Amino acid sequence: MHLRHLWLKDFRSYETVNLELTSGICAVLGPNGVGKSNLLEAVSYLALLESFRGAPTEAMILNGAAQGVVRGQVIDDQREQLIEAELLRNGRNRVLVNKQRISRNSDLTTAFRVSVFSPDDLEMVKGGPAGRRNYLDQVLVTLDPKHHSIRAEFDKALRQRNALLKQCRGRLDDAAKFTLEVWDTKLIQSGEQLAEMREHLVDQLEPLVRQAYTDVASDRAATSLKYEAPWRKSGLEAALHAARDDEIRRGVTLVGPHRDDLYLELNAMAARTHASQGEQRSVALSLRLAAHRLVLLVSGSAPVLLLDDVFSELDPLRSAALLRSLPEGQTLLSTASGLPPGIVADQEIHIAAGTVNIFDVSTKV
Repeated sequence: MHLRHLWLKDFRSYETVNLELTSGICAVLGPNGVGKSNLLEAVSYLALLESFRGAPTEAMILNGAAQGVVRGQVIDDQREQLIEAELLRNGRNRVLVNKQRISRNSDLTTAFRVSVFSPDDLEMVKGGPAGRRNYLDQVLVTLDPKHHSIRAEFDKALRQRNALLKQCRGRLDDAAKFTLEVWDTKLIQSGEQLAEMREHLVDQLEPLVRQAYTDVASDRAATSLKYEAPWRKSGLEAALHAARDDEIRRGVTLVGPHRDDLYLELNAMAARTHASQGEQRSVALSLRLAAHRLVLLVSGSAPVLLLDDVFSELDPLRSAALLRSLPEGQTLLSTASGLPPGIVADQEIHIAAGTVNIFDVSTKV
């Protein structure tokens, strides 16, 4: 998969951008604050329909403009596809694939895939379980869009069940009990499916994470992943039944996939609490690279890899090791510090004060 052409209008700090991109490593270079991350964010929006930085739509539209536009020409197995995204301040964004309108990011999966690493990914390791659950669910949808509907079914059942528990105010009458059992059935069915898919995904990812960490860190530290779902021992139906009194009293669903976690271990210790900052960043990057490689193995087509400010907390040896071990396919990386010694990109894109210029293209292009 290769993003051949990128056009922007009134996106973030850019009034207009017109770029033809190489299929290899594209290095986006420039000092801090000039819009390097904005360029990668635009590319990712064409696949995700959202900002990988968690920004709302209005933040991605140039100040003073009514709307922003991102267009990309994607090549995959000699097939060309045009993706066009129109961002509006009222939130009614429009996305077209080959002039046909789509409404969900899962509909874009076969047209364009990206794998994104950003500085915020450190929170996947350091932060709470929600970020790690989201990581697993994002990978599942990238592998197969049908996983989006299963997660959506679970989220709907969870919202309705929580609303009912809250309305009960600690007391469950016959009508509420009947309705609760209805939502229990829906939650159990979708929740068991979701947890089973996550658990299987973790089994697939673990050896890939181990190899990616060795590549990135030049270190054979033992890494392991485990999907933690205590309720799986008895099943979700039994777990809900056991927790019912507490749930009615507290007005919230206490067990299920929404409370599960992905346990990350480095050298037999929890990476969240015992790894150094550099080790945690290497673990986070390894999670992204492992997912990227898994999608390539399953689909036969490598997503476009986006590495935002990837060298910020990696020493020169780890930075060089990372670039030497990049999987096949197109990579766009941003850096303010330049490339490690001895590393030459296929294309260099230099940015200064919102302007974009391709100054140097190596002989490999």
